[in-house]
Amino acid sequence: MSKFFSKWNYPTTVRFGPGRVGELPEVLAAAGIKRPLFVTDPGLARLPVVAKTLKLLDAAKITYGVFSEVKPNPVESNLTAGVAIFRKGRHDGVIAFGGGSALDLGKLIAFQSGQKRPVWDFEDIGDWWTRADADAIAPIIAVPTTAGTGSEVGRAAVITNDATHTKKVIFHPKMLPVTVIADPELTVGMPPFITAGTGMDALAHCLEAYCAPGYHPMADGIAVEGIRLVLENLPTAYANGKDIAARANMMAAAAMGATAFQKGLGAIHSLSHPIGALYDTHHGMTNAVFMPYVLAFNRDAIEGRIVRLAAYCGIRGGYDGFFKTILKLRKELKTPHALPGLIKGLDMDRKRKTLIAEMAIVDPTAGGNPVKLTKKAALGLLEAALAGEV
Repeated sequence: MSKFFSKWNYPTTVRFGPGRVGELPEVLAAAGIKRPLFVTDPGLARLPVVAKTLKLLDAAKITYGVFSEVKPNPVESNLTAGVAIFRKGRHDGVIAFGGGSALDLGKLIAFQSGQKRPVWDFEDIGDWWTRADADAIAPIIAVPTTAGTGSEVGRAAVITNDATHTKKVIFHPKMLPVTVIADPELTVGMPPFITAGTGMDALAHCLEAYCAPGYHPMADGIAVEGIRLVLENLPTAYANGKDIAARANMMAAAAMGATAFQKGLGAIHSLSHPIGALYDTHHGMTNAVFMPYVLAFNRDAIEGRIVRLAAYCGIRGGYDGFFKTILKLRKELKTPHALPGLIKGLDMDRKRKTLIAEMAIVDPTAGGNPVKLTKKAALGLLEAALAGEV
């Protein structure tokens, strides 16, 4: 089959700009949503930004419910509870409000609320998504408050299986929100650690998509510009969270990463996923830790592409110059260089290392790595990330 045989998809309607959260009632009306379930995380639920947003709904006389039982790495029990609230309240749509966890769980609640099969039957494997009753999927409005996952423009969501402690990707085209409100003012309150972690997540999405094999020049172009935006704006957003220009550019980069990674992801994510599932680490920060180790592992396969990327970003020194830029960025953002700096008291025996390697090579993102990720390779990368040797 020709390498030019591929399938491309692009995002939904995005209302982008400061203050646009004020358009939420109008967006709900356009989507035909009269009784939304507002899904957010427990931390955000206590902050003024949520109270202010809910006042918009009150002023518009919109009946709504609120669900905030969302873990940083959402699990099946969160989904089960959310679906129960959705059905009990007879809601007809979801407002997914928050970071990647809230966005993913909100999308899953809207998806699963009308299904009769277990959510695991719709994992992103082959055509499993066709098992779903598409007509029973509730419409979703996404309002991101971080700039990382880009879940607001994605057709999938990640959830952890409580029983097996593995992260699964659930996919359906109708999980794509009908409208996104991307208001950079909502990200101003992010603390530096979250700004760094979510920003590095956006960078990982763009970088792995760009390096993934396959023919998708439009995704490549979006990824390259997304990388430039992160490199030029993340340090500013980290140092001065009130810089709206930096916040807006990071919000754009996050959406670009999620648009680009339809081409594929790779070993950064396939190693990050089991670590997140087993140790409940911040996903973006875990990606940041693994990034240089995976870049080094993939060098022979990606050097030419990285040289072109470095030139576009104005970085001298080709691959080596780009690699040093990543190390410098991590240091500037106070990213742990090795896993023990991310996970306090980490003591990983051989059995646990083997389990993580076995989980990594079957993760759905592993197949997009430009160099085949074998069990031996995954173990080697894990050992390097534990020792901080790159």
